[in-house]
Amino acid sequence: MVIDSALLHQLPLFMLAALVLNATPGVDLLLTVSRTAQSGARAGVAAALGICTGCGVHVLAAAFGLAALLAVSAQAFLLIKWVGAAYLLWLGLGMLRSAWRGAPSTAPTSRRPSTVSALADFRRGLLTNVLNPKVALFMLAFLPQFIPAQSSHKTLAFLGLGALFIVQGLLFLLVVVALTARLARWPLLAGAARWLNAVGGLLFLVLAARLAGVRSDAHV
Repeated sequence: MVIDSALLHQLPLFMLAALVLNATPGVDLLLTVSRTAQSGARAGVAAALGICTGCGVHVLAAAFGLAALLAVSAQAFLLIKWVGAAYLLWLGLGMLRSAWRGAPSTAPTSRRPSTVSALADFRRGLLTNVLNPKVALFMLAFLPQFIPAQSSHKTLAFLGLGALFIVQGLLFLLVVVALTARLARWPLLAGAARWLNAVGGLLFLVLAARLAGVRSDAHV
């Protein structure tokens, strides 16, 4: 397929906008930082991979019409919204519980528990992203702005821009993981994981309440 020249002209602006959006503090960034601070770089990378996989699900959903269904179906939007809010509530309460008890040791006792923990962090990142219908609607609203109306391969262009957005987001989160893991080794920040869990848990509760309070007729 020959890439439309008009689409190529849009790429620099798209990449800049995507960088700003990826760097904006939110659920994804908070989860990545908190998991890295609490359990190390492996946990942060696993969470980041789960988050980006969730973004991939939303890109595919938007490209093939599922996000459009959410945009017009109040019932479908409400269902996913409440499931997402419940999951954020559960995640926030778990972080508060960890903060109250103190951060556990991050040293794995065997290979298997480490693998299981990484899968759990991947699942956290995946579900946090997939169960947020606003991400699907964001993809539906954001990506088409950079696809020229005269493009003859709009679906492929949509998928290509979505892939670029995900790759850039993953690279950004991996940088965040590296910086957080390095900072977590500083003696002055030895207890930061516990406080980060406390603050993060409260923020997740706020986000859950905010998501649950979004009106179904104003979700675009």
